Amino acid sequence: MQTIAVVLAGGVGTRLYPASSESRPKQFLSFGDGPSLLTRTVDRASEVAETVYVLTRPDYAETVPDHAPDAEVLVEPAGRDTGPALVYAAHRIREREAECVLLCLPSDHHVEGDFASVARRACEVAGETDKLVTLGVEPTRPAVGYGYIKPGEDRGDYYEAAGFFEKPDPGAAERYRYNGFYWNAGMFAWTPDALLREARGTDLDSLVTGLESGTAERAFALAPSVSIDNAVLEHSDEVAMVPATFEWDDLGAWDALARVFDEEADRDGNVVRGNGLLLDTENCLVATDETSHVSAVGVSNLTVAAYDGRVLVVPTREAQRVREVVERLREDEDEDEDE
Repeated sequence: MQTIAVVLAGGVGTRLYPASSESRPKQFLSFGDGPSLLTRTVDRASEVAETVYVLTRPDYAETVPDHAPDAEVLVEPAGRDTGPALVYAAHRIREREAECVLLCLPSDHHVEGDFASVARRACEVAGETDKLVTLGVEPTRPAVGYGYIKPGEDRGDYYEAAGFFEKPDPGAAERYRYNGFYWNAGMFAWTPDALLREARGTDLDSLVTGLESGTAERAFALAPSVSIDNAVLEHSDEVAMVPATFEWDDLGAWDALARVFDEEADRDGNVVRGNGLLLDTENCLVATDETSHVSAVGVSNLTVAAYDGRVLVVPTREAQRVREVVERLREDEDEDEDE
């Protein structure tokens, strides 16, 4: 059974504002020297899969080949969360490849280490058991921005998934880590038939029905915007977890960038990606585009990002709240249009 990778590249990345925007989403950025996040993910997927599909929204379809020239581009009818997107991908690929395992990967993750062997093991488990397989990462800190998986019965190559727990408060995150829970890395392996079967009877049931009856665009337009975890995995008894042995981080917010580039920090713990001058400053992340410059004096534990004439200043520990900024800006723009 061949392996086909599905790389999710339709999101915007609002928590990385102002670097990431609807016209320049984070999957097309590199945040430094080297290839974009999308290119790195496709290269990683190619180590495991015979074919790589990049799943994206219509607005980004023409940009994908610039970053992944050897990948197939699969365009979802509209921008949605991972639930509708992955169900749509499973249906479309099943039409082309009757026997395969799908390795589903977000395009915005940082991975260091032996990814290929873990991914191959996950695909083997998916093919042999017909379960939905998720990769679990052993926590290195009590993170409140990630979901957690409780491991169940040990089956040798994998664990039965005994429960999913969404972004906890600090106390719960510490308990989850102490009790051997894993981070839900958002990387999955399954056969198309397995995912479509388990999506039946969930919030995505009407989407599955619409896809199979030939009304894909209408069904997709009516589908709720929901993650695959919330819609399917949390309600299924057929979920397995394969532990990951590689280093991992979700580059969803500025605090993640600070962790990933920590080795580049100066003696005061500052990381500069772009143009910055820092005086008497400690543990700050400064990120800019080519035309911007940031000077910081006498501050600590801040993220300062300047792109396209917009500047964000936030305590790095509050990086998850950047989404609130984007939501407020959108509300203000809507109000201006109504006037």
